[in-house]
Amino acid sequence: MSTDVFELNCTVRTDLGKGASRRLRRLEGKVPGVVYGGEAAAISISLIRKDLEKMMEQETFYASVLNVNVDGSVETAILKDVQRHPAKGFPMHVDFLRVQADKAIKVNVPLHFTNEDVCHGVKMGGGMVQHQATDMEVQCLPGDIPDYIEVDMSAVELGQIVHLSDVTLPAGVESTALALGDDHDLAIASVIAPRGSKAEDDEDAGEAEGEEPAAEE
Repeated sequence: MSTDVFELNCTVRTDLGKGASRRLRRLEGKVPGVVYGGEAAAISISLIRKDLEKMMEQETFYASVLNVNVDGSVETAILKDVQRHPAKGFPMHVDFLRVQADKAIKVNVPLHFTNEDVCHGVKMGGGMVQHQATDMEVQCLPGDIPDYIEVDMSAVELGQIVHLSDVTLPAGVESTALALGDDHDLAIASVIAPRGSKAEDDEDAGEAEGEEPAAEE
């Protein structure tokens, strides 16, 4: 878990609706949001956009337990969702989910792919690493949330696919997908042959040989 402590200063938002949210963003430089979950009622909030964006520049922010200060009352929460502007990418709305230290939660944790430069399929096979995922949803106690999950690519061969089940998770952390069964063992990375390479040509040829000709009418 990250040692960084993120403190967000927010105010209660009473002027609700799409028009109010637009005015908040355009005229006051703030972002609307909500704090929800647990037994307490949901709270509509607003926070200064530039302060939020500064914290969002740090990867650990997305997998950390946050102190959300709402008019002097501190809520312990995680960032659950961010709605961004489709063209400019700035945050337009944020959702914070309250957490309790003794209750497991689901959270998306970034994947860090290491040793790609010495990957066997790259160095010996001339392949390229391709990522099918950038994060993984896990379930754990708030205090056990890892900053990131490492995926060691050093021993991956050309043509090999890395699945969720190939990743070693920290103690107390489990994949929500794998908990549903082997059918949910998703691919997260692979080493593929570059376009136009002999390995790719051989693979295409093998696929062509296996195809049956169309029946003539």
